[in-house]
Amino acid sequence: MKRIPNGITFGRIILAMLLLFLDPLSLAFLVIYILCGVTDLIDGPIARMTNTTSSLGAKLDSAADTILIAVSLFTLYPLLGLTLEIMIWIFMIAVIRLTSIGVALRRFKTYASIHTYGNKLTGLLLFITPLWLLHIDHTIWNVFVCIIATISAVEEFIIQFTSKQLQLDRKGLFIKN
Repeated sequence: MKRIPNGITFGRIILAMLLLFLDPLSLAFLVIYILCGVTDLIDGPIARMTNTTSSLGAKLDSAADTILIAVSLFTLYPLLGLTLEIMIWIFMIAVIRLTSIGVALRRFKTYASIHTYGNKLTGLLLFITPLWLLHIDHTIWNVFVCIIATISAVEEFIIQFTSKQLQLDRKGLFIKN
């Protein structure tokens, strides 16, 4: 019972890697992609329901999310309509996130990605992007997602930099759990 939530999360990593071998936006791609989203939605609640939450599980969940985002960006890049400016912006968001992880490693001696509302909203927007690709203006959508991702990355950095202790489930900078 203890291993089920982490097994679900690990399954998301395998499914995300499988996307590399499928045609972007094909039926198989979308089915696997949606399964990745479902596993992301259920692993945490199952862990809480079975009282099997763990630091490892939280880290594995963050790693699975990162892998899914990276694989999605790689496979969908030709379809996203990313300009050089947006690519630079995405790179800067990644730098902020990596710096935040570095701060957590230095201060708390562990990898950490906080489950803030901003990070969850960013994840949701990134997740629905492939599902909307054929129905949206890419330029407006890309800017919107980058704005939200920037705000959430900066918020996480500030939390990591100013917190006295690691709080993986902190909901936001101005929200106390």
